[in-house]
Amino acid sequence: MTEIDKKELLKNRKVVEEINRHLWIESEKAGTDISFEVASEDWLKRFSKAWMDYHMQDSDAFKGPRASKNPRKDSTKAKR
Repeated sequence: MTEIDKKELLKNRKVVEEINRHLWIESEKAGTDISFEVASEDWLKRFSKAWMDYHMQDSDAFKGPRASKNPRKDSTKAKR
């Protein structure tokens, strides 16, 4: 996973929720706060691929702006 992919993934609210959950669990195990940075790096290495495979299988999250499925909507926007 590239740094750009990581940054894009960290913009996703659900990913941040998962990392915060991971932060809590790992901090409890360690008996101290492990920091969001440590938790995010660990989560990204260990769980991000499986998370993306499950949650983003039909998503175009890394493909840029979405085009409308209705070509008429796109053509009318261009005319305005």
